[in-house]
Order: sequence, then C-alpha cells, then structure tokens
Amino acid sequence: MHTEEAYRWRKQVIWGLLLIVVGTVFLLDRLGHIDASETWHYWPLLLVVVGINQTIGYPSPREFGNGLWTVFIGLWLFACLENVFGLTFFNSWPLFILAWGVNMVVQPLVARRLSQQPSTNNPESQHEK
Repeated sequence: MHTEEAYRWRKQVIWGLLLIVVGTVFLLDRLGHIDASETWHYWPLLLVVVGINQTIGYPSPREFGNGLWTVFIGLWLFACLENVFGLTFFNSWPLFILAWGVNMVVQPLVARRLSQQPSTNNPESQHEK
C-alpha cells in the first residue's frame, strides 16, 4: 500500500470513529439512556484529536503545521473553559504570540524534515514487491 494511500485511509478511519463516538453520545443522550450534559465541556478535546490526525502519517509541512495549530487551539480552549492553571480568555491571549513564535522557529525544521521523507512518486522509495 502506498504511503499516501495509507495516510488517507488512516485519516478516514479516525474521522469515522470520531463521528461514531459523537453520534452515539448524541443518540444515547436523546434517548435518555445517559446524561451527556456533563461531558459537553470536553468538546475542545475533539479539536486535539483532529489536530493529531493531521500530523500523523505523511502530511505536507502545511498540513503538519495546521495540525499543530489545531491541537494548540483545542488545548487552549479546554484550559480556558475549565479554568486550568487560572487561564481565562482574557489573561491567556499572550500564549498565541508565544505559539506563533514557536511556529516560526519550528516551521523550517519541520519542512526540511518532511521534505527528506521518501517520495511516493519515486519507484525506488516504495517498498512493494
């Protein structure tokens, strides 16, 4: 299986599993079998899952960067909504400046690292028999 195919397949499976879990929780809540009102404050963690999904496999440097930003935003929202470490929307906005700086430093390193991975168009780099 080509690495690009495996990457797309893995992303599709994770999205499918995520939709199954969310749909099941909604259905059980609506049918009165569970009380999901306590679990809805965890929704920003879905952004973390989506971001991690964007970074696994063989993403382009842009997809990898977008995945890291999605993870950061999900964790930031969760921390602000749950008041983790005393963070609120008002006092935590400097974290975006820090994350932007880290992104500017890490982006060239990630682009260089991801460009060194074997290309799927090169037949010598594919490990098929």
